[in-house]
Amino acid sequence: MPDRLHRCRLLVGEENLAKLQHATVMVVGCGAVGSFAIEALARSGIGHIILVDFDKIEESNINRQLFATQNTLEHKKTTAARERIAAISPNILVTELDIFFDAGTLPPMRPDFVIDAIDTITSKIALYEWCEQNGIPFISSMGAARKTDPAQVKIAKLSKTVACPLARQIRKLVRERGLGDFPVVFSTEPPAPQKTPDKNMGSIITVTGTFGLAAANHTIKYIINSKS
Repeated sequence: MPDRLHRCRLLVGEENLAKLQHATVMVVGCGAVGSFAIEALARSGIGHIILVDFDKIEESNINRQLFATQNTLEHKKTTAARERIAAISPNILVTELDIFFDAGTLPPMRPDFVIDAIDTITSKIALYEWCEQNGIPFISSMGAARKTDPAQVKIAKLSKTVACPLARQIRKLVRERGLGDFPVVFSTEPPAPQKTPDKNMGSIITVTGTFGLAAANHTIKYIINSKS
């Protein structure tokens, strides 16, 4: 009887599947983008997933966050993510870090790869610096809010991004700190106007989910193509 990774094995082969099963991936931010990245990693055989988030699930998360349901309201996002992973594959090792990532809360472990799905700019910069200082490869999510077309979601180096206000801010800060160029998920679609005034920006799951899946796919390919 085929096991839960049978179709993955048919596509990538036993040797590459073993690479995924021995890999540790950290996802920082378990919300709209991060939840879909986590789901993809869990279903693709990643052996150890580190979950980093300080927040709890709110009703307003339900439109775009995979772990947000009526049954998980007020649950920690890392806990909801861990329970989801366990339901997919109980053999996956999960480490929960219920922290707000910044320069004062740097993780004690060194993963093989990091997915940045944080909203806060200062936290993103702190994560980039930590990854570069420790030689950890990573991919960062740029702005998925106010975008409506998943077909325009791309992966490129930060220096090559267009039509993304967040990426423009990040590029400036990265230059100021002397950080290198790195891969990001972004959209080439110009931001759509808000239909109603609000401090939050509108977003839809078809785009945020695509961002997360793209980041996970990049991660999986990186691990498979790396040396054993």
